[in-house]
Amino acid sequence: MGHAILPSAGPAPGVFTGELIVVQERPNPTSDYYLKPYLHGIARSVVWLDHAAAPTASADAVVFVRYVPKAWQAWVEQRRARLAGLALFIDDDLFDLSAAAAMPWRYRWKLARLATWRQGWLRRVGAELWVSTPYLADKYADWQPRLLTPQPLPAPTGADPTVVFYHGSASHRAEIEWLAPIVRAALAQAPTLAFEIIGDARVNRLYRGLPRTSVAHPLDWENYLAFCQRGPRHIGLAPLLPGAFNAARSAVKFYDIQRCGAAGIYSNRPPFADFVRPGEDGLLLDNDPALWLDAILRLAADPALRLRIAQAAARRVAALRNEPPGTEENTP
Repeated sequence: MGHAILPSAGPAPGVFTGELIVVQERPNPTSDYYLKPYLHGIARSVVWLDHAAAPTASADAVVFVRYVPKAWQAWVEQRRARLAGLALFIDDDLFDLSAAAAMPWRYRWKLARLATWRQGWLRRVGAELWVSTPYLADKYADWQPRLLTPQPLPAPTGADPTVVFYHGSASHRAEIEWLAPIVRAALAQAPTLAFEIIGDARVNRLYRGLPRTSVAHPLDWENYLAFCQRGPRHIGLAPLLPGAFNAARSAVKFYDIQRCGAAGIYSNRPPFADFVRPGEDGLLLDNDPALWLDAILRLAADPALRLRIAQAAARRVAALRNEPPGTEENTP
């Protein structure tokens, strides 16, 4: 059977025209591809709330994205008579657990709790069903679902981000944890910054809530070298905290940062204190988070300074390549 495809804007029967709340687990592609273009210009006001937000009473209508949290279910039951509209949008078959039989059990449990077992309740409270594909529209035809189509995202605008990175291995767990609040503050104060780090699941949990942050899976050496060729990257971080294991470190992070074409910020302690020429081919800082935050923001705001430091580091590395091993000048 055929289904009408609704436009991404403009009024249509059943569309909410008052103040609308969209409840989503977190920012996600489903909302960006389907709901944002569809709701643009339709609702008088659209408020986007993540699951962590407390339910609010200021709404004429509510749209749930994929899932219905328990707290919001109770909120709807108390206010259903006053809501002009209520809908759930799905872009997977969340009502049929057999369709997810091949998925990990934790994911199936999540679907069951937040979607599958909400189906009867959604029907009882008179919620509309919005779907992403004709397949879902056919399967749940008795619900008279509304079929939406994805729209391309707007082209990026503004300057490219300034990429800050830390490529420490698992042996740098202390530095990874030490950097997290500094990076969080830098991203909050400089919307043009992005951050890149390499790490395992624990590192991902530590950093995944930060905006404009990517966590790359640990790489073997050959793949890491290829990874460094992708760019651009602008500010490399090399903190080093006191400790017996760190006492044996060398200054090779200088080479890694230079290979990425970036200006480096280094801890003002061996081995960097005996190698980096401060203010010339890198910045040397005591391990004071305020100093590191200030330096990141200063380099982010000064492309000329970044370039000057990166070029000096490149000249330093080129000169070292031409020197016999063991004869490098290791004093600033």
